[in-house]
Amino acid sequence: MPQHTIDDRIAPLLYSGSVASPSTKKIIPAVQLDRVSLLYDRFVALREVSLTLPAGASVVLLGENGAGKSTLLRVIAGLASPSFGSISVLGDAPRNRRRHIAFMGHASQLYDELSAMENLTFFAGLHNPAAASVLHTRAEQALREVALDPANPRRVGEYSQGMKQRTALARVLLTEPSLLLLDEPFSNLDVASAQSMIVRLQQWLAQPGTEVSPRTLILTTHQAELARPLARTTITLGAGKLISEIHAEAAR
Repeated sequence: MPQHTIDDRIAPLLYSGSVASPSTKKIIPAVQLDRVSLLYDRFVALREVSLTLPAGASVVLLGENGAGKSTLLRVIAGLASPSFGSISVLGDAPRNRRRHIAFMGHASQLYDELSAMENLTFFAGLHNPAAASVLHTRAEQALREVALDPANPRRVGEYSQGMKQRTALARVLLTEPSLLLLDEPFSNLDVASAQSMIVRLQQWLAQPGTEVSPRTLILTTHQAELARPLARTTITLGAGKLISEIHAEAAR
């Protein structure tokens, strides 16, 4: 993993009482960060974050707005590079593991003018080209698994926010990732829809992993109680720092 040296002029911005994460059992880590910091000019978005998550982890990431949750997900996904420190995802640099990572952010990344089936068939073909009949079957199954009707001809642009969220989840699960990153997946969902999504994610976690790694989930949310069924590990960030890391077994 590449190492970076912290410039003496920047160090005072970083060393302000960050809390080191407790050690975790090392079983081919899904994610490993060593003193990762990310600066935008003089604003510190992440501050000396060290963290090891074993493959198969299910992590709920908490924190106030601006705590660094979304930034941390983007760094893990390879969508942003740390200013200092090192990161390994599934045993390699994030950019080399993108095929095995799925990221669902605030934007649905769906085409409003297409139906859900048309969207998923298109994305399935981009990720793993196959015969039209195979792509159709994959898309149909993915939509049924999030309780959407594949035969619905409506354009996604006409969907409710909840239906869009479920379609977006179907899109990322369709890629069969080893590491699934979800940024506020329950936002704009009613409780019933959110609980249905949680059940689907539990089913996804329970399925066998890929040839690369057991399935690992990391999601951010402001709804800690709602996400509790997925919280084998709960991590809290504050002002870009790791504040706490609690494992469900230890909390009992």
